Amino acid sequence: MKENYTGNPANRVDGRAKVTGEAKYAAEFEVPGLLYGVVVNSAIAKGKIKHMDTSAALQLPGVHQVFTHENRPGYSWFDKHHQDEDAPPGSPFRPLGSNEIKFSMQPIALVVADTYELARYAGLLVHVEYEAQPHETDLEANLPRAYKPKKYKSPPPSDPRGDAAGAFDKAEVKLEQAYAHPAHHHNPMEMHASIAIWQEGGKLTVYDKIQGVQNSQQYISNAFGIPKEDVQVLSPYVGGAFGSGLRPQYQLFLAVLAALELKRAVKVVLTRQQMFSFGHRPHTVQRLAIGASPDGKLQSITHNAIAETSRFEDYNEDVVIWPGVLYDCDNVEVSHQLVDLDVYTPLDMRAPGGTTGTFALECAIDEMAYQVGMDPLEFRLKNYTEKDLNEDKPHSSKELKECYRQGAEKFGWANRKMEPHSMKEGHQLIGWGVAHGAWEAQQQEASAKAVLSPDGKLTVSSATADIGTGTYTVMTQIAAEVMGLPLEDVTFELGNSTMPKSPLEGGSWTVSSVGSAVKLVCEKLQEQLLKMAQKMKNSPFSEAKPADVSFANKQMFLTKAPATSISLRAILDQNAGKPLEAEASQKPDSKQKKYSSYSHSATFVEVQVDEELGTVKVTRIVTAVAAGRIINPKTGRSQILGGSVWGIGVALEEHTVLDHNLGRFMTHDLDKYHLPVSADVHETDVIFVEEKDEIVNPLGAKGLGEIGIVSVAPAICNAVFHATGKRIRELPITLDKLL
Repeated sequence: MKENYTGNPANRVDGRAKVTGEAKYAAEFEVPGLLYGVVVNSAIAKGKIKHMDTSAALQLPGVHQVFTHENRPGYSWFDKHHQDEDAPPGSPFRPLGSNEIKFSMQPIALVVADTYELARYAGLLVHVEYEAQPHETDLEANLPRAYKPKKYKSPPPSDPRGDAAGAFDKAEVKLEQAYAHPAHHHNPMEMHASIAIWQEGGKLTVYDKIQGVQNSQQYISNAFGIPKEDVQVLSPYVGGAFGSGLRPQYQLFLAVLAALELKRAVKVVLTRQQMFSFGHRPHTVQRLAIGASPDGKLQSITHNAIAETSRFEDYNEDVVIWPGVLYDCDNVEVSHQLVDLDVYTPLDMRAPGGTTGTFALECAIDEMAYQVGMDPLEFRLKNYTEKDLNEDKPHSSKELKECYRQGAEKFGWANRKMEPHSMKEGHQLIGWGVAHGAWEAQQQEASAKAVLSPDGKLTVSSATADIGTGTYTVMTQIAAEVMGLPLEDVTFELGNSTMPKSPLEGGSWTVSSVGSAVKLVCEKLQEQLLKMAQKMKNSPFSEAKPADVSFANKQMFLTKAPATSISLRAILDQNAGKPLEAEASQKPDSKQKKYSSYSHSATFVEVQVDEELGTVKVTRIVTAVAAGRIINPKTGRSQILGGSVWGIGVALEEHTVLDHNLGRFMTHDLDKYHLPVSADVHETDVIFVEEKDEIVNPLGAKGLGEIGIVSVAPAICNAVFHATGKRIRELPITLDKLL
């Protein structure tokens, strides 16, 4: 009987390697003759370097070089040669490009020495004189000069539908409010690091912390004018990234620059403080105007977002697509504008735009529900949409109503009292809140290679990544199930730029994209095995077609006559001791374009707010998720749990504080940048709602990495209102805002 690995929980195949230390991350590879690079960062936010004195550092024995804009070797200068797969429109930052300072903590020098300690000390001896210029880092002070970018990184906001302004004027129930989301930084456990190893002939082997090794490979090739085939990038394990590894960061550029110039292996690891010098979820201000009828039917939604970007790139996100995805309303107008500031370009961060936009929209919807006197869940159901109204397309599948039903039942929503401040235990005010969310279920083109060895062991590979999501495990499950092999006979390999092409590991599309390629390449192997079996003497498979055979228990058999079987080893014996190989590429098919595909979630939250102190504790979370076929419920549940924890951080704790006098992020360590810890996380239930989708991709699977976070923060905000009667529209919800 065929073993069904997909859809069932499986332990991580890389689990033992991680807990024993066998798994090596970018900075942990031992390389003979390794040199250490330490980055020196700028002390001002804008201006010019007047003079740099590196003589004291260079006099130290063991210091090989201090690279600056004055002595850096040449490299390509065209914008296109510094853009990467995830780059927004604009002119990307070039480390050590000139004496111009564009943002605080800009890398201005790289000290390379025999030891890390020596390089770090030498960096302190680099003397820099600046010509400071007035800088601007305050988004809210600069809202009047917001502009519409000429080109969007994400698809541009949809065209107006109906007459939002006119319908709002006529609406009997109205809401106009502004909501603010601060800057956040990714803070993965593993800091960004690169080891660049120079080899004879100018070839490079690079270990990099990245969410797509081929992105780093192409970036190095373009920026330094090296043939792509002479650059190999490796990243077998990634200690978290959450989007921070989608773009090659400056430590990679500097490590490669130093390795090429010194003809040595050079390692550059960023400190925790330096992790705050590039990329972040952008500070965003949103204004919503919503009109409804007295019975709760939405009549108008206007959703405007203004977000920060850098002076050199126009970064934007899908902040304002959600009204058309989540609600049935005939009159909708949205816009997304930018304000360029003296900061580094923002960067995709778990559910970019979704986390930000859903927070504002779902809080505003909750406010409207109270204005019309309707239960917030009932209000959402009344305005439920079966279509994606942005694109006027049906959904490939949508079980959001079932998410509502199962989540509400598990949570006990029917026992909720409508009136704010009406539920209490001792000095604790009790609040129950709800919100729902969506995240795009996309498939990108991806390729995979499969090798079936003469002993019946299968190795499948693709140049994708595993940032802790379980890629190694799920791909092993898919391949084992298709080929009818035990999990222990299958190895999945990733994180090597020489492997078959893969998209960046982001956007919650890895399983749908790479997994579909893995399925296809294994099916190609099946076809080869069938052809080989047909050539055997007196073969019972001589007339069989691929659709007539199945694979299980290391055997191939006729589906309608299971007793007619042959072991894979027996077939492979016909191949003269050589392995059987196949490669395949899988991309979205034309029918998918006729549909809109999203994962959906409904999150129910209970909070306790101390009546006297204003402290908020999230005591219960129930999240119901509809995301197509769940390949591994165990690793999938971990994804939703992680998103729930992060949602607590978004709502109550996370805030990277900018000192506008200095133009610098001041909360640049884990002491002052607050994150949820074990004491902040209590009872959390995850429900996977059954959802069949034969359109979204060959696996029927949707992404889980981001749907787990989008609806949590607004549900917490709404629960805090229910507990206290206070609407907090600027995150995070801190004591001063409640007292």
